[in-house]
Amino acid sequence: MEQGYVHSIESFGTVDGPGVRYVIFLSGCPLRCQYCHNPDTWEPASGSLMSVPEVLEGFYNNLPFYRKGGVTVTGGEPLLQSDFVTAIFRNLKKHHIHTCIDTSGAVFTTDNPAFLKELDRLLSLTDLILLDIKHMDETKHKMLTGQSNQKIFAFAKYLEEKKIPVWIRHVIIPGITLYREYLEELGEFMADLDNIQALEVLPYHSMGKEKYKSLGIPYPLDNVREPSAEEAAAARQIILSAYQKKKERLYSI
Repeated sequence: MEQGYVHSIESFGTVDGPGVRYVIFLSGCPLRCQYCHNPDTWEPASGSLMSVPEVLEGFYNNLPFYRKGGVTVTGGEPLLQSDFVTAIFRNLKKHHIHTCIDTSGAVFTTDNPAFLKELDRLLSLTDLILLDIKHMDETKHKMLTGQSNQKIFAFAKYLEEKKIPVWIRHVIIPGITLYREYLEELGEFMADLDNIQALEVLPYHSMGKEKYKSLGIPYPLDNVREPSAEEAAAARQIILSAYQKKKERLYSI
């Protein structure tokens, strides 16, 4: 029986894909994003060890509630437990349930045939990827997350090759990702991909401060202000404008 480490389950998710979602948070993440609001999901093999039936019991008990939504697996980084996610999605697809993964793709590699085989098996059962783009600049990405962004970009191209629908998710942080030149660069990156279906721009928030405090971890962005919803809307428009302009140039060639 497939089992995996589960941090928590949210029964009423409205921001993790289309419709009302049953959201499964898995444990373990290789990134250490300075704005992460779930630092308690970082450690692998933590949380509760659960089977697929145990994880999905709450979903099937309320199945009519999710008919226009589905199930999203997030984390942490769900691709660290791709075999477990595959088992979950295989179960769901027997009932024609919409499946979604929220991931940064930071564990992607083309050097491990076993990983690629399992990933392809999982993607064949996946209706949507929410792809978290942290930062376009590699040096700043390392400062922000502790890791390079090259695997993330490679994963984005791989998803395009596999024709997997993608929603881009991006957090705007004053002084880090909230400036025009950067936002335009993100829009141009998106324009190079043919499988992007939506863009979500999320304002940074500091709701994770108390978790950091309880875990004895210094909060890295303690003095960073939270941007407004209006700033997030304006940032989204800048990204989409750059996206559209590059798409027009590409189509005119």
